[in-house]
Amino acid sequence: MAFRFSPADRPPNVVLVYIDDLGFGDLGRTGAVGYTTPNFDDMASKGMFLSQYYTPQAVCTASRAGLLTGCYPNRLGFAGATDHSAKTGINAEEETIAELLKAKGYATAAFGKWHLGFQKQFLPPHHGFDEYFGIPYSNDMWPNHPVNKNYYPPLPLIEGDEVVATNPDQSQFTTWFTERTINFIKKNKDKPFFAYLAHPMPHVPLFVSDKFKGKSQQGLYGDVIMELDWSIGQIRKTLRELKLDGNTLLIVTSDNGPWLSYGNHAGSAGGFREGKGTTFEGGHRVPCIVEWTGVVPAGVVSNNLAAGMDMLPTIVEATGASLPKKKIDGVSLLANLKGNLSVKPRETFLFYYRRNNLEAVRHGDWKLVFPHPGRTNEGFKPGKDGQPGGGNENFNHQGGLYDLRRDPGERYNVQFDFPEVTAELMKIADEARKDLGDDLTGSPGQNRRPIGRVTE
Repeated sequence: MAFRFSPADRPPNVVLVYIDDLGFGDLGRTGAVGYTTPNFDDMASKGMFLSQYYTPQAVCTASRAGLLTGCYPNRLGFAGATDHSAKTGINAEEETIAELLKAKGYATAAFGKWHLGFQKQFLPPHHGFDEYFGIPYSNDMWPNHPVNKNYYPPLPLIEGDEVVATNPDQSQFTTWFTERTINFIKKNKDKPFFAYLAHPMPHVPLFVSDKFKGKSQQGLYGDVIMELDWSIGQIRKTLRELKLDGNTLLIVTSDNGPWLSYGNHAGSAGGFREGKGTTFEGGHRVPCIVEWTGVVPAGVVSNNLAAGMDMLPTIVEATGASLPKKKIDGVSLLANLKGNLSVKPRETFLFYYRRNNLEAVRHGDWKLVFPHPGRTNEGFKPGKDGQPGGGNENFNHQGGLYDLRRDPGERYNVQFDFPEVTAELMKIADEARKDLGDDLTGSPGQNRRPIGRVTE
């Protein structure tokens, strides 16, 4: 089917940038020191910063599943971070942002890290993307892993759905994937397009090109962030030069918080508790900046609750595309993005981790954390120069009720001071357990859907 759009009725382009392991405190505007992020900061000054944005889950694969489908990852059977041994991936019956926009005539492309299954049937060209160039899973899943040496095979670099190289030069990743995104934008400047740029950095192992090597005062990690900032600048510059910035929704965010055990090769959670791999704020609350010249008001900070699953319905409303046929969990943030902050599209967020553990619930400013086994890095010596430090993967977290307005660090349990709030959040948790299940209480859930499985 051929689509033709006049300039007057052309829907907006969408560029969605997903950065791996970027912490809330890793930008200049959120407190980073030893390097600058002028492009991230300028984007926020000309767009909107979402201060209460949560990634769908605090780990790679699950987070990406939630972003691209608008669902809690566990609704679709996703948990954790899959590797080369997995026989699962995104189910063909689930509809991604790319599939919804492609049905409306958009050109679509994905560049960078995928991580929703590495077999052909799971790769981007089979889920709505016209083009793909990148790696199928995390960049540490290769023979040089610092702990599991020789467990992983050579890291594949994929074009379309074919491997074109193995163990590619990771110092070129940020440059390659940025340049591919820019070329895609230029090639499709006269029609609506959706570009999904999923940077593998600053996930360890860290690599940076010669352009930024040694440029920061924070070592290799700072260099990597500076190059990612350059990437954002190149994309924004291209949109301005092509006069597309007024008709392009640009979203930049992270898949989860920093991997704290890697010490000086990890980012900053900005003072929030814990980091990646936990349901505390440091694992879930990450930077999110949205720019759309002339539509999103400049220099606004939204303190409304938002989540990665909300990007799909937001993009659908902005573009006039259709929502997926199956139930999703996201809500449109478009009214907020246009400046109406009195509207609160999202009031509740469910914090799931491991296979299907409901570890916490947020409603309004209140967060109820349930007792659960989980990761902690507190009290352990961090790693250095690419080697992980200590930590406990099965620490017995006691839980509690936290007022995130006064206590975003989740340090002061007020559960027994506010029994009515605790009861309200418990009701929300009980409904979630009926819907999505909860391994901590032995609840299977009624509305979970099957993950995709290898058919070859």
